[in-house]
Amino acid sequence: MKPLSNSGSIFCLILLFAVSSNVIAQDEDFVFYSELARDWYEAGSYFAWQSTTENNDGATVNVHYQTFGDPSNPKLLLVHGYPRSSYDYEDMIPHLEDDYYIATLDFPGFGFSDKPLTDYSYLLEDDARLLDHFVREIVEFDDFAMFTHDRGVSVGLAFLGHYLDEDRPYTINYHFLSNSGMFLPLANLVPGQTVLLDPVRGPAATAEAKARPRLTAGDPVSVAYADMQAFNDGIGARLHVGKYLLERVANEYRWLDNLPRSPIPVAYVWGALDPVNPLRIANHVWATYLNDRDVESSFWVLPTASHYPQRDRPAELAKVVKLALSGEVPSQEDGDDFMWTWNRQRTEHDAIFVGHSIIEEMHFEGAVEYTPQGYR
Repeated sequence: MKPLSNSGSIFCLILLFAVSSNVIAQDEDFVFYSELARDWYEAGSYFAWQSTTENNDGATVNVHYQTFGDPSNPKLLLVHGYPRSSYDYEDMIPHLEDDYYIATLDFPGFGFSDKPLTDYSYLLEDDARLLDHFVREIVEFDDFAMFTHDRGVSVGLAFLGHYLDEDRPYTINYHFLSNSGMFLPLANLVPGQTVLLDPVRGPAATAEAKARPRLTAGDPVSVAYADMQAFNDGIGARLHVGKYLLERVANEYRWLDNLPRSPIPVAYVWGALDPVNPLRIANHVWATYLNDRDVESSFWVLPTASHYPQRDRPAELAKVVKLALSGEVPSQEDGDDFMWTWNRQRTEHDAIFVGHSIIEEMHFEGAVEYTPQGYR
């Protein structure tokens, strides 16, 4: 899909529905300052989604998505977080697309999708229904793995709940979760996130952000994200999208409870240097919801990655994905032996394998006897 060119860097964006042949012009005369962003936009397609949220009154939005690789390969769904887009996976995809058929999208309010600014509620549950529509009707996945990050983890957990409780014509064969404020009592939220929840300070902070000059030069990736944020007034949309924290607080225990009851193998991967969603979140979720599952579960820590491990250490993260999907995650019984082997061969940037915690009274077979008076 190619946008029309007008005097070099000005492009008239054409939105093509994947579900029909109708063409709708939108955000005319949008200026791209980033070749990376323009290429990502041009490579994508669009489909129409009618919101299931009651307050949205049947509103329809256009959703930008992409696929990569050979459709005959095993399927992998990549789910992005807040406040960015599917472009977060741009560095990781080259490490996976030869082995998997990959699909990813921009949720409404993000990236190159529609970003309604008036009376539109951006709910996580609605995005979970959107994911179901996407895999069933758009990319037609019948058996796939799902990788989720940040806000996308909550969307994925809601999606998992629908999958467990409702009959679905597809199989989720693996579930990856990475850095997320999925348990907010342990998060380290910054004022820029919480101010959007205030009915007075939120609009004021948004107006201030919109008044700042747009980044048009410098680091290529930063300029790309600036383009995507400027597309359809992403700064204005963030005021509305940022309210998802309220929905997460109200539902996070219910969504997290989907993990221990899920029959799907899980790989839990965390960038250790994340200041907003510190490692204490991962430790709590692993110990409370995943450690004791009978079904395959593994916990990995990327020691030199921060909040975006897919951008900080894409090759090392892809290595964990491939290992899990190829059936090489050890059983609980073999976890300690695997830890020795893995740690001997890993590089300084590779993930650290965290084994299951099985707490039992220690007994050393054939050991000498300890007494308060001494050993004997």
